[in-house]
Amino acid sequence: MPVRQGKPREPAAPKIPASLGPGGDLEEDGVYLSADFSDLDLSGSQADGVEVERARFTGTRLSGSLLTKARLSDAVFENADMANLSLPSGLIFNTLVDRCRLTGADLRDCSLRDVLFQGCRADLASIRFAALRDVVFRDCNLSEANFQGTRFQNVRFEGCRLNGAQFSGTQIAGTRFSHCDLSGIAGVESLRGIIVSSADAQSLLYTLTSALGIHVED
Repeated sequence: MPVRQGKPREPAAPKIPASLGPGGDLEEDGVYLSADFSDLDLSGSQADGVEVERARFTGTRLSGSLLTKARLSDAVFENADMANLSLPSGLIFNTLVDRCRLTGADLRDCSLRDVLFQGCRADLASIRFAALRDVVFRDCNLSEANFQGTRFQNVRFEGCRLNGAQFSGTQIAGTRFSHCDLSGIAGVESLRGIIVSSADAQSLLYTLTSALGIHVED
């Protein structure tokens, strides 16, 4: 029987002041409030304990940076290059990540709440052993992304490419998938309790039958 779905809640939008001060290099234990990091080249930065609140990163280059235990809240990332960015054990709240490149990004052990990823390329991203609450992935390329051991609460995937993604050991019951490519995903045994559209169920067919040892013949 189809699951009746109410209108899902959108993640809380980041609160950005109309006026922002200039941002700068990200330094150890640095605290940055109401700052604009747009168009800065911060690629390769290395710092622990960075705290950023009410900030904008438009066209910012953060590729290859290592920011351990960073705390990001009320932030907007637009058209930013975040490929191979590593944010282990970070906290990300009330954040918009729009049309950013996150190929190979490392968000392991992160806590994300009220975060919207939209139009992002995040193939090969690692979001292992993370905690996601009130998070939406919309129109994202998440091919071969790794969600192993991640806990999901009120999470949605909408119009995403998830072919080859890893979901082993997840706590994912109640997570919603709509208009996604789920072909070849790994860890299907952990998908008990997810909610999928009828079209998405079709893309799961061969993966599920393979996991059950069922051989499909023409």
